[in-house]
Amino acid sequence: MDDMPPLVDQHSHGAVHGDLGLGGFERHLAAAAGSTGPAPPGTSFFDSRTGLAVRRWCPPLLGLEPFCSPVRYLARRRELGAYGAGRLLLRGAGIGTFLLESGERSGLTSAAELASAAGGRAHEVVRLEALAEQIADTSGSAESFTAWTAEAVQGAAGSALAFASGVQACDGAPPGPAEVRRAAGRRLAGRRPGTPLTDPVLARHLLWSAVTTGLPVQLHCSDPQRLTGFLRATEGMGTDLVLLPDPWHHRQAARLAAAFPHVYADVGTRPGETLCEAPFGKLLFSTGARALAELYVVAARSFARAMSRLMAEWHADGWCGRGEAERIVSLVAAGTARRVYRLDAAVA
Repeated sequence: MDDMPPLVDQHSHGAVHGDLGLGGFERHLAAAAGSTGPAPPGTSFFDSRTGLAVRRWCPPLLGLEPFCSPVRYLARRRELGAYGAGRLLLRGAGIGTFLLESGERSGLTSAAELASAAGGRAHEVVRLEALAEQIADTSGSAESFTAWTAEAVQGAAGSALAFASGVQACDGAPPGPAEVRRAAGRRLAGRRPGTPLTDPVLARHLLWSAVTTGLPVQLHCSDPQRLTGFLRATEGMGTDLVLLPDPWHHRQAARLAAAFPHVYADVGTRPGETLCEAPFGKLLFSTGARALAELYVVAARSFARAMSRLMAEWHADGWCGRGEAERIVSLVAAGTARRVYRLDAAVA
């Protein structure tokens, strides 16, 4: 739809700083395509749905024709420089506001750097596990770890827009203090700095701590059904929860968003499926982009085209008028995110 508002991207990780050769670019493209290894000999990840989308939508933003060869595209990218190419790509994506997950030791752009390059706004979403990892690196005891974690969560709530958690299962009650201390002791015993936090007890403790701040919490759970007890228990606490599941669980997430008033869900790559499962004001757009500025462009264009096709179909079938179609698109593209994440207040 030509009149789609500037998108609010509720979840991404930022872009790489430096120039990329063919091998480096393909490694990031492989990760985006869901691969954990290199392409088989004689093949390329440019020959994937994601790679094809990059070749369709990104070259024109850098002054090239669509579907130019990968070698030519990357040569143009290097000619412009990492910042210059990233700036053109991000500003051409149609995204006005970015919610950037922080805390990774990744070397990717910060929220401020992304906002500058994109000519838009960017806000920090604090990953709880990364926050706890930083505290564990300086904690000498289980007691200090638990005390400093509580202080850090409350402190982060003063500047962050939201929290994010990777907990994969959580029931209807937080773990008790003794259980948390034992888990913290296990965590600190013999650990090396920078070791990822994987203890499920500590993950649940962090999640419940974040809920008490009142900030929205993103739940990155592969199967959101495993969080049903937690969703039920947190109803009425004043904290909005946003489900960002694995791609094949978006419909389940939409059903949970429909079931609980404080739960929202990522719209996913097939909005025709999720919009049939949840009220339109319960679904939000995201790119999930990491490392490549091109992935912001691809996700935004794919979303715009999918929504445009869906609304045209609904209008042709008599399900909605043009004005209603525009309103639905506006909600999913930006309106619901502005409300859930209180973006207007954050800007003010």
